[in-house]
Amino acid sequence: MSERVYIFDTTLRDGEQSPGVSLNIREKLQIAHQLARLNVDVIEAGFPFASPGDFKGVQAVAREVRGVSVAGLARANASDIDRAWEALREAEQPRIHTFIATSDIHLQHKLRMSREAVLETAVEAVRRAKGYTADVEFSAEDAFRSDPDYLCRVLAAVIAAGATTVNIPDTVGYAMPDEFGAFIAHVLDHAPGIENVVVSVHCHNDLGLAVANSLAAVRNGARQVECTVNGIGERAGNAALEEVVMGLFTRREKYGLITGIQCEEIYRTSKLVSTLTGMPVQFNKAIVGKNAFLHESGIHQDGVLKERTTYEIICPTVVGITRSNLVLGKHSGRHAFRQRLTELGFEVSEEELNRAFVRFKELADSKKQIADEDLEAILDETIRQVPATYELDYLHIFSGTTVKPTAVIGLLIDGEFVQEAACGNGPVDAAYKAIEKATGCKYSLVSYVIDAVTGGTDALANVTLKMRDEEHRVYTGRGVSADVLEASARAYVNIMNKIVYDEKTRKHE
Repeated sequence: MSERVYIFDTTLRDGEQSPGVSLNIREKLQIAHQLARLNVDVIEAGFPFASPGDFKGVQAVAREVRGVSVAGLARANASDIDRAWEALREAEQPRIHTFIATSDIHLQHKLRMSREAVLETAVEAVRRAKGYTADVEFSAEDAFRSDPDYLCRVLAAVIAAGATTVNIPDTVGYAMPDEFGAFIAHVLDHAPGIENVVVSVHCHNDLGLAVANSLAAVRNGARQVECTVNGIGERAGNAALEEVVMGLFTRREKYGLITGIQCEEIYRTSKLVSTLTGMPVQFNKAIVGKNAFLHESGIHQDGVLKERTTYEIICPTVVGITRSNLVLGKHSGRHAFRQRLTELGFEVSEEELNRAFVRFKELADSKKQIADEDLEAILDETIRQVPATYELDYLHIFSGTTVKPTAVIGLLIDGEFVQEAACGNGPVDAAYKAIEKATGCKYSLVSYVIDAVTGGTDALANVTLKMRDEEHRVYTGRGVSADVLEASARAYVNIMNKIVYDEKTRKHE
């Protein structure tokens, strides 16, 4: 009988700490609901004490998402733990995740505490958390660089105090797989009481070894892996959920371990997280990258055509990547459109279907055939967005090598038509200045990324934009169109709608 490995997803906490990522509550809930469909065991929804926004995000996930444990992070002090419980108390399965560093380098330079003081603080934190919920996780930050004997003392003490999961992180991504596996085995052999709790690992990817270290850990007895979708996170990121899960799935004869993950939801989860965080997935990314299942070499193509397993160790449909013989274009009807969305695994309401179908028809007029990737982009733009205060009515651009770029833009602002014109250093700059004149708002550009959704000269342009407001909050917007300039304008309008939505939300809190 295979043993179970629990998947602890920290996309909404450690993943959101990626530079330039800022999710509003609506976006956090969209990701959390998809993580529940993916069937992760634990969703770490945030760090409630960090900010009012983080608190409300954790609280919203705890209230609305069912069938999964919801965790909130807390430092090992009373204020953090009390705040975490306040956010988590309505969760179906609440978990308080408290932590303190145990390495001498952290004790001396960051905490400025003695080993004994840290041990006592850890025990007090677990006891306080245990007073709120039966499910308490303790993390020894920078565990891998800690003295193993001291670490075992700390873990034994927090287990005696009531911790049900103990996490052994490689916080700075320093470990090598062989030594990290041996480290986990040593702790399991020398920490009294550890056989009665779940041993977890949380590996960072600074040396590109987070997944390898996580798999080495489970080979040596760890039974929970903390990871993020697409491997996002601070610095070089975390262990990628999809790689850990598919590593165990594909090599199950080696590990004899299973997860509860619904693998066919992996690709959709990856796409959603990439869209809402504004962090593109690299083309050669394992499992979910654009090139992960493409074969260009003639030898490879010949082999795959004769027998898929010659060059594919994973069938793309296993992770939710599907292809259809159904060709969609401007003459396609609503039924075919809905059917293909269903085949792709998207569940949409009638209202969402109507919005997406209108956008599909608009794009089909300028593009002969609409591919699956186009459909995904359309859904990202239409059904995963906040309510529209601003809507793009039209955009006219005058530009050339001997012409000063000029944009004329028509916007609907709460249904009222506004038109403005502006010049810029280029056509995109002119369009953005026209939008700013029409709305009276101006934001600082953080990043502008353009990608072709599919190949060909008629490919849809996908523009991902990040802007910073006056309070240094970063917002991500996305625009899709067969015209690059229109896609750019749509991305800016999308950001402005998010800013208005956040302002309204804060006023009603």
